[in-house]
Amino acid sequence: MSASKPLEGLVVLEFAQFLAGPLAGLRLADLGAQVIKVERPGKGDLGRQIYLSDTDIGGTNTLFQAINRNKQSYAADMKEPADHARLMKLITQADVLIQNFRPGVFDRLGFSYETLKALNPGLIYASVTGYGASGPWVDLPGQDLLAQARSGVMWLNGFEDGPPQPVGLAVADMLAGHNLTQAILAALVRRGFKGQGAKVDTSLLESLVDFQFEVLTTHLNDGGRMPDRPKNHGAHAYLPAPYGVYPTANGYLALAMTPLHRLFELLGMETPEFGLGEDRAFSHRAEISMLLAKRLSTRGTEAWLAILQPADIWCAEVMSWPDLLASDGFKALDMTQRLALANGDTVETTRAPYQIDGQVSASSSAAPMVGEHTDQIVADFNL
Repeated sequence: MSASKPLEGLVVLEFAQFLAGPLAGLRLADLGAQVIKVERPGKGDLGRQIYLSDTDIGGTNTLFQAINRNKQSYAADMKEPADHARLMKLITQADVLIQNFRPGVFDRLGFSYETLKALNPGLIYASVTGYGASGPWVDLPGQDLLAQARSGVMWLNGFEDGPPQPVGLAVADMLAGHNLTQAILAALVRRGFKGQGAKVDTSLLESLVDFQFEVLTTHLNDGGRMPDRPKNHGAHAYLPAPYGVYPTANGYLALAMTPLHRLFELLGMETPEFGLGEDRAFSHRAEISMLLAKRLSTRGTEAWLAILQPADIWCAEVMSWPDLLASDGFKALDMTQRLALANGDTVETTRAPYQIDGQVSASSSAAPMVGEHTDQIVADFNL
């Protein structure tokens, strides 16, 4: 790892599978920590077998490659006495431990917080669950889509007369991973000041509730009233017209907060009978959106951008992935990298989304093979 990375020298043990826990490990690895992924001998992390497509890279899928770069793999059977003893010795030398077993499972394997705190008082012990460590949902599957369904996000994301709409990616897992990383870093800072370890917990549901803090705060302080989901084109249950996404002659155009009088003028539209006052943007949201949709459908997206952007109207073309990847704006960010696997295959993936001292955080290695670093770790840590 580069000496310029801020977490170099920290040892992180990742007893985690799938996405939420490994994402926290990924972020710490990108920041320079030595992240040792503890996997079952043979198959390893179950996430290795979850394919988003039929693309196979070095015997693993793209999902696993995306969230396990910069890590080392240590193969161990936690139920086997010799492996268990070596893991305990490894834990005494670690700074952070990440686990995302269902509540109680890791404890039954002999790795409870109390046990490990006695071995290593400075350890940051970080856990992510589906719904927390107690309550009626504690034993239910903590899976992303199911958490979205219970959180209100799925309901909020739909239209008035349509079904609830899930977010089109594993947003609960990713938010929980980021939240766990933030808490781990805060605990490490405190340890630097006070020398004490910490137990850090988050869950998919807590992360999705926090994700909605803006609108839930409104709901909690507005007499419990529910927002009116948009009938058409809208992109936010609480925001008035024109906020939303509209079809054009050759694509789609997103419109954010914009004075309606100015927008109608620029689009060459007449003021409707009910007017365009600020209150009308709420009370006639559906009608205004339909009028805008009808007008915007008469020209292509580029033509409307040429009119609206110079007038400082908040708008953007809706891009597909190929559109984004081909754009100069994306190229300027230098957001992708190609990494080599141990078997000679390569994988193209994204990089960490920040710069430190003006430098992007490039990766040193792709995701490891199962047990690829076991012998090296045994030697390095005298296990």
